[in-house]
Amino acid sequence: MAFQPNVTLTRRALGGAALALAAPAVARAQGRTITVWHDLGDNGIAWFDRLNAEFAKVRPGVTVRSQSFPTDQWFGRVIGAINTGTAPDLIFNNYERVIRIQSQTNKVLDMRAVLEGVEDRSYLSPEDLRVATYRDRMIIIPMQRVQMAFGVRRSWLDRTGETLPDTWDDVKRVAPKFRDNDPDGNGRADTFPFALQAARPRDLIHMLDLLVFGSGLQHTLIDPAGEITITRPEHALVLTEFLRAYSTYRWVPPDTINHGFTEMYQVIEGGRGGMFRVGDWNVRRWDMPNTLGGDFVTGPWPKFFADKPNAVVIGGMRGVGIPENAPDRALSTELARFMLTRPAQQASLETVGSAVRKDLDVSSLSPRGQWFAKADQRLIAYDFPEATHAFYPELEAQFHRRLLAMIGSPPRDLDAAVRTLGREMQETAARLARG
Repeated sequence: MAFQPNVTLTRRALGGAALALAAPAVARAQGRTITVWHDLGDNGIAWFDRLNAEFAKVRPGVTVRSQSFPTDQWFGRVIGAINTGTAPDLIFNNYERVIRIQSQTNKVLDMRAVLEGVEDRSYLSPEDLRVATYRDRMIIIPMQRVQMAFGVRRSWLDRTGETLPDTWDDVKRVAPKFRDNDPDGNGRADTFPFALQAARPRDLIHMLDLLVFGSGLQHTLIDPAGEITITRPEHALVLTEFLRAYSTYRWVPPDTINHGFTEMYQVIEGGRGGMFRVGDWNVRRWDMPNTLGGDFVTGPWPKFFADKPNAVVIGGMRGVGIPENAPDRALSTELARFMLTRPAQQASLETVGSAVRKDLDVSSLSPRGQWFAKADQRLIAYDFPEATHAFYPELEAQFHRRLLAMIGSPPRDLDAAVRTLGREMQETAARLARG
């Protein structure tokens, strides 16, 4: 005889049965800790603390715990943990840094299915999604656009009778005043026009990236077709002026050749550098009285060419990835999706200084924070050549060595030296491409 359902089973009983089935999943969530590893320092810790409170409203009993490591340590810890089966639940960093994790482990989850579970993602542009993809795998869900602007000490401009430089010619006029005219008013010759870095390939080339892309050009060293760009007159001009800033112009501390991010920040926060990179994540700290106290203005990078508009550089996209061997993949997926909700993105904007949603309240930010958050200025995105050319890090390392030599011992004819370097880089790129 065919099975006949019990018609006396009431709606209340059905509801109770559903709750009973759901109870094990809820119980598994209760008391769980989801761990996120990042390198955002105090700002990032503050964001994840806020995120923890917001997530608890929809997932009671789940704790979000973040750990911040210096960038170099973050790489080693994440790679080591993934390879030994002790991975965190989520990893959070710039896209190009997660590329390195994926290239060395091949164990970062494809996040496409995770993102498809987000109902409203209209604020993510095709460019956002492109930059999140590496070799046909979405390795992060975009969370924070990384804006990098040109910053100048406001009080130094006031003391020297200058305004925010718009062109490179403006920079060349302002820089000697910042070096020679005691712009900080302390009576000592201890100031420098620029705070820059040079120690490692990414230190030095990153600074060049900002001037190249910020001036309206594309591709600092190599284009997607494999052609070296510094053989082109406009790229060569930016490069030669960049090298002079480190050497013959005497615009940086003498030991800048050994400076990384930490040393560059010491020059900025120590009040010795007049012009510098300002990331959207820097604003919250540099607004504080014990650092710059808000004594800086921001704008696009200097214009080199009359027919090319200058811009603020989108130097990266921070986002969240999930190791394939994450301890709790299901809850990790839930949290990754939650990080795109309005409360989570609002917390991101207020603590780290950036987000991807466009419906956020910016009124609580300082004027400098609002300038980044509104993003009314022209933006141009960096191209991440390592995503196109697997050999790029080796090419960049050789480029770095050659640039350091030219800074340490400036050639008499810099223009000719740059032309020679361009030919050398083209030969190297061709050789590396052949394998």
